[in-house]
Amino acid sequence: MRTQRKILVVDDDPVVGKSFDRVLSNKGYAVITAGSGEEAIAKLGREDYAAVFTDIKMPGMSGIEVAEYIKAQNPWMPVVIITGYGSGDNQARAEAAGVCEFMHKPLSPDMIEQSADKAMHAKEMAVPAVEEPKTTETPVEKEAKRGSHLKDVALFLSAPFIGLAYILAMPFIGVGMLAWFGGNAVLKNQAAKTLAGVVAAPFIGLAFIVVAPFAGLGALAWIGGKALLNRTVHTA
Repeated sequence: MRTQRKILVVDDDPVVGKSFDRVLSNKGYAVITAGSGEEAIAKLGREDYAAVFTDIKMPGMSGIEVAEYIKAQNPWMPVVIITGYGSGDNQARAEAAGVCEFMHKPLSPDMIEQSADKAMHAKEMAVPAVEEPKTTETPVEKEAKRGSHLKDVALFLSAPFIGLAYILAMPFIGVGMLAWFGGNAVLKNQAAKTLAGVVAAPFIGLAFIVVAPFAGLGALAWIGGKALLNRTVHTA
């Protein structure tokens, strides 16, 4: 069964509300009436309505004031002004408030039905599209993502130093190892092996001297990144 669209008719003349009910009750609308602007505001605070039709001239709060109040609270609510008095000032003020239509008395059934349909269409066009719900992350997923990010940062900081250390060390290590293995292949006695070690040692030692500062900086960056990760996880 189709849900009825609830509209509020505000008029101190009960005949107007009855006219709306007679025309719209069989058209999928539920007509609620209010005899004053103050009563209308009270009902709007308790229930949701699809549209509001309000007389412009009433004791107490006027229809223009009702329209201004509604539009300030809910800009997408269609408000239709019903009036039997032609006033340029009232019309300009109502248009500035954002009413969607003026209905001039006397009202006919066709006017009521067409105005209600127009108000529903105006609301459908005015209400902003609902955004797709965003996927929410659990605390565990957030921590895992944060930890992965910090590890990437630590690796990024340490990688240049480690890479540069290998680049600088490789020639020295290569020459030293070549001297060592070459000496072992040619010389068969212990004295020759010792001599080969003596020849290779300076190159290997120099390689460690060159690589040590860069390897140390890389290790420092890595350890610092892991420490920052652990501190972030424990304090989160």
